Amino acid sequence: MEARAVGKYVRVSAQKTRLVADMVRGKKVDEALILLRFTPKKSGRLITKVLRSAMANAENAKSFDLEKLFIKTIKIDQGPRLKRFRPRAMGRATRIIKPSSHITVVLDEKK
Repeated sequence: MEARAVGKYVRVSAQKTRLVADMVRGKKVDEALILLRFTPKKSGRLITKVLRSAMANAENAKSFDLEKLFIKTIKIDQGPRLKRFRPRAMGRATRIIKPSSHITVVLDEKK
């Protein structure tokens, strides 16, 4: 059995978030939280929120031992991009693309 949580429309690019996700993939939940706490990237804080939500889902299921939980999969998908325009010289405009991503965390118990 698995416990999962999804964070949707998170305002950080998927490429930047995958760098942090690769750091904690396959680790025990306690180790992952410590690593994410001391990561100086914004995506570390956002992944922590989704990880804590998955832990709460596992706790509410009452069939999990929180000491044995580990990150089975962590998947970062690209979300929709917001397109904005910024005025430039001589009446022109340039496009600004603001990316977002979806974070999925699946926890499981070590046997």
